[in-house]
Amino acid sequence: MSVGGFDLLEEPWVPVRWADGVEGGRREQVGFVELLSRAHEIAGLAVTEPPAHAALLRVLYALTIRVTGLDQVGTVEEDWTDRRRDLWDAGRLPASGIEEYATRHAHRFLVFDPVGGRPWMQDPRLEKQCDPAKTAGVNKLIVTRPAGNNHAWFRHGSDADPDLPTVSDAVLNLLVWHYWGPAGRCSTREVDGEKTASVVAGPLRTALSYHPVGASLFETLLAGLVPPRRSDQPGDDHCPWETEELPDPASPPKEPKGPCSRLTGRSQHALLLVPDDDSPDGRGTPTLVRDAYITWAHRTGRMARDDDFLIWQISQLGNRYARPADSGRALWRDLDALLLKDPVSSAQARRPTVFSWAAELSEDLGVRALGFEQDGQAKDKQFVDASTPPVLGFVEERVPRTTNPIARLRALGESYGFRLDRALKRAWTTYVRDPKSDADAWTKPAAARYWPAAEEQFWAVFHSLSRRPGAVDVGFDHKEARRAFLRHAEAAFDEVTRGVTGSQRGAKAVFEARAGLRRTLKKDPHQA
Repeated sequence: MSVGGFDLLEEPWVPVRWADGVEGGRREQVGFVELLSRAHEIAGLAVTEPPAHAALLRVLYALTIRVTGLDQVGTVEEDWTDRRRDLWDAGRLPASGIEEYATRHAHRFLVFDPVGGRPWMQDPRLEKQCDPAKTAGVNKLIVTRPAGNNHAWFRHGSDADPDLPTVSDAVLNLLVWHYWGPAGRCSTREVDGEKTASVVAGPLRTALSYHPVGASLFETLLAGLVPPRRSDQPGDDHCPWETEELPDPASPPKEPKGPCSRLTGRSQHALLLVPDDDSPDGRGTPTLVRDAYITWAHRTGRMARDDDFLIWQISQLGNRYARPADSGRALWRDLDALLLKDPVSSAQARRPTVFSWAAELSEDLGVRALGFEQDGQAKDKQFVDASTPPVLGFVEERVPRTTNPIARLRALGESYGFRLDRALKRAWTTYVRDPKSDADAWTKPAAARYWPAAEEQFWAVFHSLSRRPGAVDVGFDHKEARRAFLRHAEAAFDEVTRGVTGSQRGAKAVFEARAGLRRTLKKDPHQA
């Protein structure tokens, strides 16, 4: 491997957006040290791929815990919250803590390390344990590229002559693999004379990750922290790059012992990046990645799925699972599940743990949802990235009386979306006189009209609600909200069916089905 290691602490590689008014030294990319030191001057990350953004946030949460000393206050919640409040009031992360941590672990943040070293978030043993003639390649590493015989998604490419990614792109996609990596066949890895080529899915596979967002990256990082649990063992809570030894791939993975290992140590995949030695900068450090090994991290077993940034709900069979990413579902439809501490639907949705603690810092925090719409195995569909304005002032603990209106408002919006879909399917079937015919020609354009209008309606009412804790009437008019969603549903219905109402058969089918928008349906799962 190359002598130049590409130091993630100092080399520019994390894309950022600077806050307004910041002058001087506004590089588009920064290393970990500059990012943490100037987090109060940075508006947020500028990572374009949502799963990479969410993965990097988890790493940054862990680094924030370390450099602030929040890992040294024990497992008493009051001590932890007092320390975090002091940090918030200070307005920036402590320079001394950043310098101490960067000095102590400088040798563990190299992307490329000579044989026997510890490249960051990688396993150098793969160079010998995997067949170098059957590597994954950079097209497999970069999740937006087609690899092998797969169809092109965002761009065309060739495995025989791929465009080499920058180190920044390669490391961000390395993180995507650690958190959202697929299950199934992978590169064969030989350990103790036994060859295996099967891997289980990453810990966030299919999931949508929810994060509190502040006015600066500093606020976002502090708001995204969750205190240690009473059962945690702080002395054994390590990030992968902090451990003395690499994990034993022949043994089951070890369960996390605290916040840092929960955030960064749950991967089921092992990777190794190969530098392009023909692309050095002026100091001999490679700037591009030529190849990649991607395989399994543990031959047997997997850790229990546990994450503080997911909505957890219960299936009809009684199984707990994370709410999946759905590119067709707007974030406002999850808002009551994010703000309310008790279940708000038949799925018994539980809000992400992080929001219980984020609201203690500020009510001027928004929400960002980041994820990857996928199946449970290997099929990737679409990224999901959505944001809200500041909403955490409405968490149930702060404004108990607004909780029911938020849930009822969401239920109303979904109810009329459901009725619209049902009414259009009925009208279509009656009109074409074929019960097997697909009604997508009407339902899809109607959904494209209704849901954006419903979202705008939701936020208009949401922002009109009173935040006064003692208010008996928060200003929610249920009847008027119902009428508003009904108007949007009827407008979408009329627009897509207008073309057939000129005939007697079409007019009859449309008229009879349209009445269903106003009737309460027994099978309406979203009835408010």
